[in-house]
Amino acid sequence: MPVEAVQFGQLRPLSAETMAGTARLDNLQWCIENVVSEGIPGDLIETGVWRGGASIFMRGMLRALEVADRRVWVADSFRGLPPPSARFPADAGDEHHRVPELAVSVEAVRENFRRYGLLDDQVVFLEGWFRNTLPALRDERWALIRLDGDMYESTMDALASLYPRLSPGGFVIVDDGALPACRKAVDDFRRHHAITDPICSIDWAGIFCSGVGPRPWRCTISATAVRA
Repeated sequence: MPVEAVQFGQLRPLSAETMAGTARLDNLQWCIENVVSEGIPGDLIETGVWRGGASIFMRGMLRALEVADRRVWVADSFRGLPPPSARFPADAGDEHHRVPELAVSVEAVRENFRRYGLLDDQVVFLEGWFRNTLPALRDERWALIRLDGDMYESTMDALASLYPRLSPGGFVIVDDGALPACRKAVDDFRRHHAITDPICSIDWAGIFCSGVGPRPWRCTISATAVRA
């Protein structure tokens, strides 16, 4: 197995809990450590969790840092991706909904949390299509938002519902920045809301930026891309 493929998340593993790769996990760790050390208020959320690996990592980081007052939200349909909607032309022809291995049940993800001893009351599962579930979170506060929805619709729905409640100095991570439809959703949302915070590449696909507010955008070597 090529080391580069593991590092940059270029595999769909048969049994592992995540496809993210070590570069994106290093970046996730760095972002969590920063929001905790700097006291950025809010919970952590992942939208699109597959087998739960990145969300499990987020909960594990909170335990390692002895953080007991933040939750990890695990948001997914738990039945794969939606068929493309005519409302979002950028998703025309998208085939993700035809990939059965992307549909992982909520019971299977819960069991993965349990296997690591991380299924507790700091983990909140949110089951359903993002367009139906995420608007209910508009009163929550976020320190870190991780988007892994692949499609324009999934990315735009998550940004529209979650970004307005991102704390100053918090982070948005987008796992699928190399996918044209996903990146178009990011660019369209930023343009519509006049968001100019710089975007940093993590690897060939992942991107991130800091949130709204007075704290400056930051990027470190651990989150600097080495493009494949």
